[in-house]
Amino acid sequence: MEYRQLGHSGLKVPALSFGAGTFGGTNDFFKAWGDTGVPEAKRIVDLCLDAGVNLFDTADVYSDGHSEEILGKALEGKRNQVLISTKATFAMGKGPNDLGSSRHHLTESLEGSLRRLGTDYVDIYHMHAFDATAPVEETLATLDGFVRSGKVRYIACSNFSGWHLMKSLSVSERYGWSRYVGHQVYYSLIGRDYEWELMPLALDQKVSALVWSPLGWGRLTGKIRRGQPLPEVSRLHATAEQGPPVPYDHVYNVVDALDEVAKETGKTVAQIALNWLLQRPSVATVIIGARNEDQLKQNLAAAGWNLTPQQVEKLDKASQTQKTYPYWHQVQFASRNPLPVPQY
Repeated sequence: MEYRQLGHSGLKVPALSFGAGTFGGTNDFFKAWGDTGVPEAKRIVDLCLDAGVNLFDTADVYSDGHSEEILGKALEGKRNQVLISTKATFAMGKGPNDLGSSRHHLTESLEGSLRRLGTDYVDIYHMHAFDATAPVEETLATLDGFVRSGKVRYIACSNFSGWHLMKSLSVSERYGWSRYVGHQVYYSLIGRDYEWELMPLALDQKVSALVWSPLGWGRLTGKIRRGQPLPEVSRLHATAEQGPPVPYDHVYNVVDALDEVAKETGKTVAQIALNWLLQRPSVATVIIGARNEDQLKQNLAAAGWNLTPQQVEKLDKASQTQKTYPYWHQVQFASRNPLPVPQY
């Protein structure tokens, strides 16, 4: 397994990491992701560690905390071998202070996560969303306190806009506080909006991407193809409305290109989609999930090899979409402001 530096930090993370959103399944939304229990979770952890995958990602809201609980039990006796990433901000109760990025909620959230995970520190602590009602100074001062206390090693964010992230970095610099070293983002061959502003920002400010839903909310598994009926059972059926909308004509165009590359490489559609991400600028780790051991083994095989430049170009062209303003206008000045990926 290749290990990459996480942003402007000294921490090395594996190119592939494991997302424990499939652990638990205690409500309808997360049950569609998976309902892995402790015995299977322990086996998945062992397979990951055997492959060099030592970063495990979860969140307090995943299955109402049960994902953290199961991950904690699966990691018993292995804490010194692994990195744990979890998140806070979304609602964990019905009270007015049971959500957000206030000092009150974050303090409660971190203590709850540590208890459920069975550990006294978290390696990477993400703000799961930007909370515009909490002063950025309050949020970052609280997070810096967590780092100074030893309960958190590194801080990161998730699903921020460019100005959310840049304002946060500026405040951290102003006060000498811990800064976000990672940004957990939605990015895939059928969801390339990350490249427009967040990727250039990441490269300029040294904030690495940790990629979630790398298979486009289940659309790039190889089960969806032009002219074929949609699978009767899939995560997409139960959660499509919560996920990023994508026109099926665009999905089919991308899958057609993936099928061509699959014939050239002997790899699966999913493995090619994951490997394409591993070659993108700013990406430190791609978070893979799995309902079972077979899926995990298939996804782990996405690392350790590279697509050719010609194959990458074919996938880039097939997945390119029309940019919104001002990004389409900025392309014409790319000779003075080079963009991090090819523009077609």
